[in-house]
Amino acid sequence: MPQEKLKFPTLFAVPNTGQTAPEQDLYEQPRIADEPEVCPKCYGSGMEVVTGKGARRCECRKRKTQTNQLDKVRIPKRYADCHFHSYTAYNKSQNEALKFAFRLANEYPAVERGLLLMGTVGVGKTHLAVSILKALNERGFSCLFYEFGALLKEIQDSYNSQTQSSELKVLSPVFDAEVLVLDEIGASKPTEWVRDTMAHIINTRYNDKKLTIFTTNYLDDRRTERDETLEDRVGVRLRSRLFEMCKTVPMSGEDFRKTFDKISPIKKK
Repeated sequence: MPQEKLKFPTLFAVPNTGQTAPEQDLYEQPRIADEPEVCPKCYGSGMEVVTGKGARRCECRKRKTQTNQLDKVRIPKRYADCHFHSYTAYNKSQNEALKFAFRLANEYPAVERGLLLMGTVGVGKTHLAVSILKALNERGFSCLFYEFGALLKEIQDSYNSQTQSSELKVLSPVFDAEVLVLDEIGASKPTEWVRDTMAHIINTRYNDKKLTIFTTNYLDDRRTERDETLEDRVGVRLRSRLFEMCKTVPMSGEDFRKTFDKISPIKKK
């Protein structure tokens, strides 16, 4: 039986252009931009090896944990660097406020009353309130931060039939948090609805014996005839309740934000 001859494809000469196809055209290579960013210290393991000292938790994991905690507590990113060690007291009232805040953070839960940090703008009321939350959160207590106007806005939005939330869903974390900061109380226009909502929140936490920390720009005394007091903004009944729930801590001083133009852009960040 005759042997079949093998058939080969016809070959043609390819002109030599002096160039070769780049390797990435022949093989599909992953792009650097598509690769996940890897920490140069731990290479994604979460443990950093320190020469002569062994292994320790990497800073990248610490930062991620801190960020998750801030998100859970709802502390705005603007206050991410606020802590007791970063607070500077410029006068006696601010130093006293720092002592009260630090003592509450250390002695909780063996405390019965919260704090009402009261003073003009830019004296560090929110800084101290956030410092308390951070210290307690690090100790394992459930904490929550809310700017009062933002909370009212969320409640109002919950009435919208187009949204999936409800007033109960918005207020449930506010009622349940072991420690709550209500920032800028009295700042919202004191309508009947605002006062009723404020009373509902405050009275619920009061009855449940939950610790609450308030900050306000309104004082108890008028400096001029045009000034409104905290009682004017929240009403006589709620101001009386706040006296019972919290120790009033007055803070005075110049607005520290006025010094921002004197600070270098790097320090401002």
